[in-house]
Amino acid sequence: MNAQRREKYLRTYGIFPQRPLVAASVEGIEQAVVIPALAERDSLFRTLACIARNPSSDLQRTLVICVVNNHRPPLAAAVEITDNQKTLHILQSLVFRRPAHPERPDGIREDLQSIAGSDLRLAFIDASSPGLEIPDRDGGVGTARKIGMDAALRIVDAGAAGGGVICCLDADTLVEENYLSACRMYFTGTGDPAAVTAYAHQKPDDPNLLAAICCYEIFLRSYVIGLSYAVSPYAFHSIGSTMACSADGYADVRGMNRRRAAEDFHFLNKLAKIGKIGTIAETTVFPSSRPSGRVPFGTGRRMLRFLAGGTDEYRLYDPRIFMILKEWLAAMEGDPDRDPEVILSGARRIHALLEEYLRLSRFAADWTVIRKNCRDAGHLRRQFHVWFDGLKTLKLVHHLSRSTFPSIPMFDGLKKLIALWDRPLAQLIPPGGIPKLNDQLHILEALRFDFPHS
Repeated sequence: MNAQRREKYLRTYGIFPQRPLVAASVEGIEQAVVIPALAERDSLFRTLACIARNPSSDLQRTLVICVVNNHRPPLAAAVEITDNQKTLHILQSLVFRRPAHPERPDGIREDLQSIAGSDLRLAFIDASSPGLEIPDRDGGVGTARKIGMDAALRIVDAGAAGGGVICCLDADTLVEENYLSACRMYFTGTGDPAAVTAYAHQKPDDPNLLAAICCYEIFLRSYVIGLSYAVSPYAFHSIGSTMACSADGYADVRGMNRRRAAEDFHFLNKLAKIGKIGTIAETTVFPSSRPSGRVPFGTGRRMLRFLAGGTDEYRLYDPRIFMILKEWLAAMEGDPDRDPEVILSGARRIHALLEEYLRLSRFAADWTVIRKNCRDAGHLRRQFHVWFDGLKTLKLVHHLSRSTFPSIPMFDGLKKLIALWDRPLAQLIPPGGIPKLNDQLHILEALRFDFPHS
């Protein structure tokens, strides 16, 4: 990356200098892993110990940056702030190789011993202590990720692949022993601005929690499988703990946003507009399946909703929606250089609700301007996908789902969706009703195997 571009981004959009990066050394860093942590003392060190099991050669070129963060009280609870301060104390000891004595010796002490005995290069940013907290007006996890990723951008080697690699994890996510090498090698071998790693949620012992996370992951995978069928460039998972990007890509999209939730979706949505979002299938990360009410949606909230039982969670989008989307995208790919009213007439022939949605989205006015400013059909196709991005795609799915194509029973819908691909997996799904939990888990495993890039 051109050093001036990097500095321009940091000068114009960066927020790191307010909070110093505490590290023993930042020399020779080709890759950084950024982990936001809010009251995560009981899980963060298990995650760090997992990373520490990666080979020494990978650990030596990687800096793991923990961003310990909270808002000011009363927006942050006293128990969260206390937990963060204890976490900072332990991190300080680990960074400078001093003995750490946490109050809870059990699993934490074993993890600390694993970390201290490894070549893990660790750093932290204090976004918790008085005067350093996340601003009241900002979201939580988005701002915390941005603080850490901006810090990473400053120190990763600009001569490494993609100007350096910046990975994202969560403080309760586990990784495999080839995690660091798989992420780095992906960007060494491609020019893509970003990628997501393969993932599988951790399996809780509680059968109710297990049923909840199994249901939710099937829902997530079904949506991306549907987008893949439609040949959408936005057919990738938006899970924060799976994200990785090149330093070049990070700066080119003006970095991470400051959202409280869906920061991962909007960040990857921006990156997909400048290049392909790939899949790092050679390693797997294991996000937490715990219930949580910290953010208004996402895994933790869906777990709570499932456990509360007030909503039928065993529902999927009607696969016919993805058939409409596929036909719409194919029409624009085939001949984008047409008058907007002609395109809208074609959309009406696909489905009246598609035309209605495009008119509500001001397609005609926007397309007139886009078409005027594009030099050729290839440029026009690329600009179409900038306009009809992941967010507009999701809004179209919701628009179609609200009326003519309401959600349908999960396993009936999954069978129909997989049948569109003509895959044997469809035969594993029994007709009617909700299968037993063990059968659901087998179906989920088959989805992971049969659609590794979805």
